[in-house]
Amino acid sequence: MTADLRSAVATAHRLVVKVGSSSLTRPQGGLDPDVVGALADVLARRRRAGHDVVLVSSGAIAAGLAPLAMKRRPRDLARQQAAASVGQSVLMAAYTQAFARHDLVVGQVLLTSDDVTRRGHYTNARRTLEKLFAMGAVPIVNENDTVATHEIRFGDNDRLAALVAHLVGADALVLLSDVDALYDGPPSRPGTSRIDTVLDESELDGIDIAGTGSGVGTGGMVTKVEAARIATGAGITTVLTSAANAAAAVAGESVGTVFAPQARTRRARHLWLEHATTARGRLVLDDGAVAAVVERGKSLLPAGIRSVSGKFSAGDAVDLVGLDGATVARGLVNYDAHELPALLGRGTKELAAALGPEYEREVIHRDDLVVLRKAIR
Repeated sequence: MTADLRSAVATAHRLVVKVGSSSLTRPQGGLDPDVVGALADVLARRRRAGHDVVLVSSGAIAAGLAPLAMKRRPRDLARQQAAASVGQSVLMAAYTQAFARHDLVVGQVLLTSDDVTRRGHYTNARRTLEKLFAMGAVPIVNENDTVATHEIRFGDNDRLAALVAHLVGADALVLLSDVDALYDGPPSRPGTSRIDTVLDESELDGIDIAGTGSGVGTGGMVTKVEAARIATGAGITTVLTSAANAAAAVAGESVGTVFAPQARTRRARHLWLEHATTARGRLVLDDGAVAAVVERGKSLLPAGIRSVSGKFSAGDAVDLVGLDGATVARGLVNYDAHELPALLGRGTKELAAALGPEYEREVIHRDDLVVLRKAIR
């Protein structure tokens, strides 16, 4: 089984590779041209062999630190955006030069979460990537840190890479970081072992994967495992390893940790709704509404809602919360936040009679609702 999974990566017609900031930068700061060049060599060979390749690359903020005389990654959003504005051009220049050695053109694709959650934007992003493939280019994808606000951020490029892999219908995803694999405990602790294969996400229960990223990145092992869950939930074989193992991973060799695609893949809309949206508010439901939504797959009606919080408009994502405080689902709401308080606890027929036929509708239709696999408290 493991050999088959590795082979699936080696033969993948469409491959997405993600590399983190900590892998691309030198300890003293700035991009490491040797790492950039080596990664470009690996992906260029794959592209020249007739395969489609997408590189999801962090590093814009990190690359902008030195030109702006910053010693460390800033915490405030405005300076992060400034660093990204300077660093993105530095990053793309490095990739342009590295791939040009192989007579390959790269194309910059900058995304925010709006670009993959709003249908029109999603279609445009996919069309652009497909056209780049058709023209023989290598798309370089990054989050648009220059304009992204906290409300429309992916949060980390691991998750972005998994969603891009789904967006382009990739056969395999390779996540490159400064850690060579997933271990059954902290890698620095004596006696821990590399996990070669994860066939089902239940195998991760009880494994300590908590950790923090480097001083220049945003992700840790938790974000990488979650990215693997997203990708495998979409039927995409995923490998997690270090940037130093990039060539071996792409060739299907036994490095890092390989995650098997899940037998029951999730609907595309549900995958994006759960992982690519940011909730703008919360609806607290009574026990009957929780059971209807979670157990019976019903739409959410006003009668089952106890309270509303947050500022949101119709079409925004909101979290559905039980009386115990656990978030059980997420959905796209059909009302503005200020409209809902007057509707709570009332039936749709009553509302239609009192307020007009346009109020005889669900707060969230079941097609726009995803039940979370694990309730979040």
